[in-house]
Amino acid sequence: MSPRFLIVRLGSLGDVIHGIPVAAALRAAHRAAQIDWLVDPRYLEVLNLVPVLSRRIGVDPRGARTVLLRVIRDLRRTRYDAVLDLQGLIKSAVLARAAGGVQTIGLTRAHLREPAATLFYTRHVDPHGARHVVFRNLALLEPLGIRAEAPTFPLVIPPSAVADTVSAWFSHAGYVVLNPGAAWPNKRWPPDRFGAIAAALREIRGLRSLVLWGPGERPLAEAVVAAANGAAELSPPTAVADLFALAARARLLVSGDTGPLHIAAAVGTPIVALFGPTFPERNGPWSVTDLSVSRADRCVCHHKRRCRRSVACIDDITVNEVLEAIDRRFAAHG
Repeated sequence: MSPRFLIVRLGSLGDVIHGIPVAAALRAAHRAAQIDWLVDPRYLEVLNLVPVLSRRIGVDPRGARTVLLRVIRDLRRTRYDAVLDLQGLIKSAVLARAAGGVQTIGLTRAHLREPAATLFYTRHVDPHGARHVVFRNLALLEPLGIRAEAPTFPLVIPPSAVADTVSAWFSHAGYVVLNPGAAWPNKRWPPDRFGAIAAALREIRGLRSLVLWGPGERPLAEAVVAAANGAAELSPPTAVADLFALAARARLLVSGDTGPLHIAAAVGTPIVALFGPTFPERNGPWSVTDLSVSRADRCVCHHKRRCRRSVACIDDITVNEVLEAIDRRFAAHG
């Protein structure tokens, strides 16, 4: 009988993307395996782009108890050979163990965001010094005898009318994507500086920019466009699949630590990333050619949604620093 595996990674957008190489490695090792993924329903549209999965099972741990119990009963009937908890929280570990697999695999206590999650694992894995979450996730495959040296992101990006429209706007010259938004206020670089980057890219390289925005972020994106003095265009409204298509066609992406950054990394877009309260070594681009400009080394509010200082540490990053990083990234990309 072909093996059955369950991945548990409920969210967020970037973290779900960071888990895709685990599914890819499982499929490469077991072509006929059943590979299912338990995920927050908000991120099902991301996993719909991942063809190596057998099932994508949406579950809201905050939802109705009857629905949650029905999902757990369905999981237990599958009789998984292994359940891998990529999230490392108590809620994800409980769901992983409740699935009733032969083994429930998670990281060792020292590497968990909520150390009590270790109580629900039957196998504990030390990530051997890996700092980036992508490689920590891949370490969980070791009890299954699988080693994946390099992450791969099997994605099928559907046709996008939005990406076609944007490509027509910029013609053969292409475009740079600027993403000023983020769920955490202290992950957002000031919009006037993004505008200055757009203006400099047009002046120095003849490249114009596309400014992304998500729910509640349109005024922020409009402020970037206004500061760019004609060097940037406001993106049309986008679905998740559109973001993958836009990133795949872009010459470069400049963004803080948020979903579009990780989308761009997954499709191989050249990146300059801006980091304040989080660590690029853990959450940033994983390609050695991509660059991060970071203030995490001097931040006093690591992994806090709001800064304890009067000015967020990411604001210490200057326009010139980012332009220098862009020059280096273009040089590396050729």
